[in-house]
Amino acid sequence: MKDARIYLIHIRECLTRIENYTQQGQNDFMNNILIQDAVLRNLEVMGESIKQLPEDWKASQPNIEWVKIGDFRNVLAHDYLRVDLDVVWTIIENYLPGLEEAIDSIFNEFW
Repeated sequence: MKDARIYLIHIRECLTRIENYTQQGQNDFMNNILIQDAVLRNLEVMGESIKQLPEDWKASQPNIEWVKIGDFRNVLAHDYLRVDLDVVWTIIENYLPGLEEAIDSIFNEFW
């Protein structure tokens, strides 16, 4: 079994990559399939890493909808034809900043 801290590193790396890939804004994201592919892949990897975090770590951040993140990862991996890029952009803009704060808190508490 991997040390769970490895998953925190994966999550932080994915968040940083997504932030870098989308820094030019929504228009570039919507019109550049390479950016879309990179973002979707990192969301998928991040979702899988989140599913591997210990439950007590996730419980320390009850404001994050951990189950929904896992469910979204499953859509990305298995039902990708249903992915709505407008929804993905909303996640990037409205949910990833809070997730980043939660991951930083977990990192500080459990590292």
